[in-house]
Formats: sequence, structure tokens, C-alpha cells
Amino acid sequence: MAGLLVAVAGCGNGQPSPGSTTSDATSASSSAGSGSPTTSGSTSASPSRTTTAAPPPTTSQQPTTTSAASCVDRAYNAMTSAQRVGQLFMTAVSSTGMTTAQAQAITAGRTGSVFLQGRTTQGTAAVKAVTAKVRALASPVRGVSLGMFVSTDQEGGQVQVLNGPGFSTIPSAVTQGTRSAATLQSDAATWGRQLASAGVNMNLAPVADTVPADQVAVNAPIGKLDREYGTDPSTVASHSTAFLRGMRQAGVVPSIKHFPGLGRSSGNTDFTAGVTDSVTTTDDAYLQPFRAGIQAGTPFVMVSSAIYTRIDPDHQAAFSSAVIRTLLRGKLGFKGAVISDDLGNAAAVADHTPAQRAVDFITAGGDVVLTVRPSDIAPMTSAVLSRMSASSSFRADVAASVRRVLTAKHNAGVLTCG
Repeated sequence: MAGLLVAVAGCGNGQPSPGSTTSDATSASSSAGSGSPTTSGSTSASPSRTTTAAPPPTTSQQPTTTSAASCVDRAYNAMTSAQRVGQLFMTAVSSTGMTTAQAQAITAGRTGSVFLQGRTTQGTAAVKAVTAKVRALASPVRGVSLGMFVSTDQEGGQVQVLNGPGFSTIPSAVTQGTRSAATLQSDAATWGRQLASAGVNMNLAPVADTVPADQVAVNAPIGKLDREYGTDPSTVASHSTAFLRGMRQAGVVPSIKHFPGLGRSSGNTDFTAGVTDSVTTTDDAYLQPFRAGIQAGTPFVMVSSAIYTRIDPDHQAAFSSAVIRTLLRGKLGFKGAVISDDLGNAAAVADHTPAQRAVDFITAGGDVVLTVRPSDIAPMTSAVLSRMSASSSFRADVAASVRRVLTAKHNAGVLTCG
């Protein structure tokens, strides 16, 4: 998704995958991976990159209350194994209208979340008609009301999937970074309310990656697409957190990305295999924006598909227990749900079968598998169910992941118990 996001507008058709860095900004064209990203509306020259001091986070992660835990237990116990596994998947639906194949993937896989892909200029009313049809496909669970996360990539600049009447033309993160954190939070709340009015309750944003000033011009997933809030971790921390808080204020679930950062790698994982970061460590200053987002209560963190040789040289981050369990959950204390960057079209994971991608991600500690290819859902969910029958430790991993997703849904009002 590093590059797919821009392409996200066309995610799944060769366009950027949701949440991914490169994806987000890569192409607005109908075929992902091809051509330069495009944006709707007029674009202006990038402003000079200024930095501001980051205020310390003031909000802690939302705790799971007793009532929430009780409702999660009730939902979990009422679900079939297939329904539980379906909660761990997010697949793509065209923002201009769900296809038969997309609908069949959702219902057959009991998929718990969807991603709106492919740029639209039709406005909030048209998008709401699409999201209403998506929600009608949610797999019913006895005794509870369990809905779907309906997400998109609405960062701004070259990565804005939803456009048209009712949606603001959101400036790039570079421009957002020149505003005060308070102003940005207010703006993000406005943008979030627009999403909510269209039936979108999750945004795969903000980007918490920091690109050093001397690498902006060569950093394909972030810098070249103006997706960074600044060129130092403090500015990125203050402004990504402000965006996150604004979304939450509007009732939209945010997801910071792309952990542990794509700002110091040159390639876009959406379009390039073997993307490597040989700089980032477990004590790196560039982790500050992610730490701030966690302290501010982000419900989701998206993990990248790059390789971080100084953390785990043998696995991509999405398949690395050292990155997800040891660093993100252990050292940084994240208790929420971990979502992958695109594990469908991304070139970075092409050497794994869809089944391997899903099993390896969950084994590493991940929770929600994002694939922009609906055809991946069947082999992925089948592989997870098969692995569950063969491994007690994997069954425990799945159970923990399902509960984290259900908790996030309860906290967002997507899961309720009478």
C-alpha cells in the first residue's frame, strides 16, 4: 500500500492498495502500478516544509471496559469458526459500485471489513449508497448487532479516494504540517464527519512516517507523494496525532501507518519487491510518531511490508514477530489491532502465496489481513481455518486477534449487545 494508496483510488486494479504507503500515493489511474499518481481537483506547488514543536500526547489508549469485554465475549461465543476468521479480513469494494465478485467474496468469507478502492468524484450521497449495500452483507451473529468496518484512504493530496459534492479537497500532509496542531485536528474532524455522512467509519490514515529532508526527493512511498507532515519526528508526531484525534472526534476509526516507518526506504512496496530499510532500530527516534499515536489511543496500526534489517533481517515487517509482537506490542505497548498493508497486489509479497501471507501475518501477531483482491479471500480464509485445526498455538493467536477486532468494533459502536 505504500504506493497503492495513491493508486488506491484504483486499489485492486493495479492501483494503490489501501493503507500502503506507496499505494496511497502512487496512482490514481485505473491500473495500479502504472503511471504517476493523479489527484482530483487542482494541485499547487508543494509548500516549503516547516517544522513545529510537538506537544506531548494527552490521551491514553481507550481501555476496554467490563461491559465491552462482556459484549465481546457474547459475540465471540455466538460466532462460528468461519465468522470469527472472517473478522480478520478486509477486502476491496469499488467506491463507485460493488461488483458481484466483490459481494460474493464478502459473503462467502464472512468478511468483517471492507476497503473502498478506486477514486470517485460522485460525492457523499453516491458513496453512501455503496456503503449501505456493503453493510447489508454483514454476516449476522445471534444475539448481537455486529457490523462492518468500511474504510478508505482519505489522507489528502494525492491520496484521497473519495471526492465530489460533500467531500472537501483535502491538502497534502506537507501542507497540513504547516498548520497548527489544533487547526489540523479541527480540520480532520470536519473531514471525518464527511466520511461518516457517507457511511465510512474507518480511515486508513494518518501517515506517521518521517522522511529526512535530504531524502524527500528519492523516497517513493512517502516523500515523492507529499505524504509526510514534516521532516522531523516531532512535527510528524504532533500533526499525525492531531489528524488521528480529529478523526476519532468525528467518530471515524483511524489507523496510523506504516509501522515501523517507510520514510527511509527508497522503494514502494506496492510496486517493488525486496524494499529494505537498513537504518531503523528498536530504539529509533523515528518511532516517535508511532509512539505518540499509540499514546493518543489509535485503535489500529498498519504494519509495512518492507524488511528492517536492524530489527529482523529475515522477515518482512508484516511477517515478523520481532516487529509486531516484540517491538510494537511489547516495547511500544500497543494493545489495539494490527492491520497489514495490502497483501494482495503488492509486489513486496508476491513471493508468498495468498494462503502463506494470511497465515504468516497472523502467526507474527497481526490481526486484520488487508487484500485488495477479492479472489484472495477464499484461499486465505481456508488456509487460516486449516491451520487452526492443526495448531493449538495458532488457534490461540486467532482467538486473541478476533477479540481485538471485536473490541475495536465495540469501542466504535459497530458491535453492540442488547
